[in-house]
Amino acid sequence: MDKKNALRAGALAAGTTLMMLMMSSPALALTRDDGDDPAQKLSVIETLGLYVAAPIALFALIAGLVWVLDGSTDRQPRRKPGGKGQGKMQGPDQVHAS
Repeated sequence: MDKKNALRAGALAAGTTLMMLMMSSPALALTRDDGDDPAQKLSVIETLGLYVAAPIALFALIAGLVWVLDGSTDRQPRRKPGGKGQGKMQGPDQVHAS
């Protein structure tokens, strides 16, 4: 049954890819369409700034705002009861493993 589903999924993916390739062929045409007005080309520096530096700066800005405006006061890691460097818990609510 798994082999049949894999074959079906592969055929569907291949068919979809083939249809998309056939439909995208006009996008590769060299002739211009009516109303086609391409913009100026970006330089390498402008491209890197727009697609690399700007997203990193935006991420850093959002992360910094979250960090600064975070209202929680509990920032110290909590130790688990009975962990290294601590004595064993003792008391009536202590559960003992058998």
